[in-house]
Amino acid sequence: MLDYNARVHEIETLIEGLPKGYISNKHIKGRLRKYLQWTENGKKMSKYLDDTSAAELEPLIQKRRALQQELKELVRLGSVYDSSFVAEKPARINTVLPEFKTNVLVGENLRKFAEVIKGFNRRDCFDILLDYLEKEPPGKVFILYGLRRTGKTTLIRQALMAMPERDFNRAAFIQVSTGDSLGSINFDLKWLLANDYKYVFIDEVTFAEDFIEGAALFSDIYAASGIKVVLSGTDSLGFVFSGSDELYDRCIMLHTTFIPYREFERVLGIHGIDEYIRYGGTMSLGGKNYNEASTFRTKSSADEYVDSAIAKNIQHSLRFYQDGGHFRNLARLYDNNELTSAINRVVEDINHRFTIDVLTKEFVSNDLGISRRNLRKDKKSPTDILDRIDIGSFTEGLKHDLEILNKQEQTVEITDDHREEIKEYLDLLDLTVDIRTEFIPVKNGSAFRTAIAQPGLRYAQAEALVSRLLLDKEFQDISAFDRKMILDRIMNEIRGRMLEDIVLLETGMVNPGKRVFRLQFAVGEFDMVVADPVAVTCELYEIKHSTETVPDQCKNLLDSEKSHAAEFRYGKIVRKAVIYRGENAKIGDIEYINVEDYLKRLR
Repeated sequence: MLDYNARVHEIETLIEGLPKGYISNKHIKGRLRKYLQWTENGKKMSKYLDDTSAAELEPLIQKRRALQQELKELVRLGSVYDSSFVAEKPARINTVLPEFKTNVLVGENLRKFAEVIKGFNRRDCFDILLDYLEKEPPGKVFILYGLRRTGKTTLIRQALMAMPERDFNRAAFIQVSTGDSLGSINFDLKWLLANDYKYVFIDEVTFAEDFIEGAALFSDIYAASGIKVVLSGTDSLGFVFSGSDELYDRCIMLHTTFIPYREFERVLGIHGIDEYIRYGGTMSLGGKNYNEASTFRTKSSADEYVDSAIAKNIQHSLRFYQDGGHFRNLARLYDNNELTSAINRVVEDINHRFTIDVLTKEFVSNDLGISRRNLRKDKKSPTDILDRIDIGSFTEGLKHDLEILNKQEQTVEITDDHREEIKEYLDLLDLTVDIRTEFIPVKNGSAFRTAIAQPGLRYAQAEALVSRLLLDKEFQDISAFDRKMILDRIMNEIRGRMLEDIVLLETGMVNPGKRVFRLQFAVGEFDMVVADPVAVTCELYEIKHSTETVPDQCKNLLDSEKSHAAEFRYGKIVRKAVIYRGENAKIGDIEYINVEDYLKRLR
């Protein structure tokens, strides 16, 4: 029987001599044209083909794919023909470390790597990883995935430091780099298995270009042989694809992207909901633990994060999943090197619409009237600035500025189909969540508001957008003091709306059996309703960024007509409360709950 390594070498040689890529069909000015498309040094390449050339290339491309599939199966099986690769425990082959194909850490090098996080607090999800390492029976791999700077590598280091000495000495860490292949990783895993290593952590495994199509190697060979395999990486979408395909029913998945307030405060050692609004979403804020600088400290750093951690994440996954066959409506954007730009634009568009909605809605609401009165009565520096602003001109000026930021040179127009597919991928990354609004009287259809699950990202972009107002001619005629007062007022409105989204989002995540939504009436609304369809009860909340117990805050909760309508539709009202930034209190039938206390109690 042909030697395994010889067959692998033969297939690799044959593949090397065959054309790369695939043939795509494009309709240009009513005519069908064929193009050979392939990737070279990370760049998409394209070459026009006439009918004769296309007919000659097609069987060669099919042969290359067939050989790639055979190679993938050989890698997946480890080695069908190699006698040292059997299901039973292999003989110990050599205790001297080999010349690994990838970057492998064991022994003292591994200890130095792990000790970096001494004294760091652990995330809530740490116990799930620990349970896999200590209790889960063999056969499954553990996937630790999430966007950049959400604590994945720190979780691995903490798991290593929590191991008894005997287990630590049988643990290894593999750092995959761009250009590594599953063949290289397989070579190193084979040596680790033969030398009784029982715990292998593989970081950035999706950098291996053949990962999505060959991920079953880790479960079918190494996990099945008794190794606890932890795969981690920033390519979240790649893990989602492999989890629904190659690793289906053979993996445990833990997503690190969403960081709730209670973890932000406890793990980072940073206190205050406004700090979370400004910086929340990653484990990179200058506090007692983790990284020293915030990811979202400036608009440019926030944009860099969107580009590298989100947009390129999606593009990388789609490129290698089903040989690029999952691009769907995004294919033309990818072919024209505009997909990353389009994803960035959709993320910013979500925030643009959010900012416009805050201003167009809040600046005609009763809140503005309250601010006007409070500013007039201010004991230190009373002002009627909010009485003198032309609200209509102000709002239109901002909308104009924000829309200008949306316009860029494009060769492919971004359609609603593009936006919907990009939004689908953003949802899969846990970056965006839709918050539902219901209506009394009932309206046909549903309304949703898209929340960004990383508040620091939304705040950085919104703050920069609002700052554009200072360039508007209307505002050049207002004093610097008054301009700052207006800007502060707007940002306070934005923080208030973000506070609503945070409370609704986190409440919904810990109450999967209940319905959490905003309830809109013809006039007025409940900021949050938590309805229990089993118990037929509901809780009604107002959510305010204020620190004061102002009677006007609970006027909707005290409106008997609105309460009767909610009770008729959702069940008995068991709680009415205002969630705000002040102290816990109770005034009549209304509870006042400090928002930080509320969020920390959510489980």
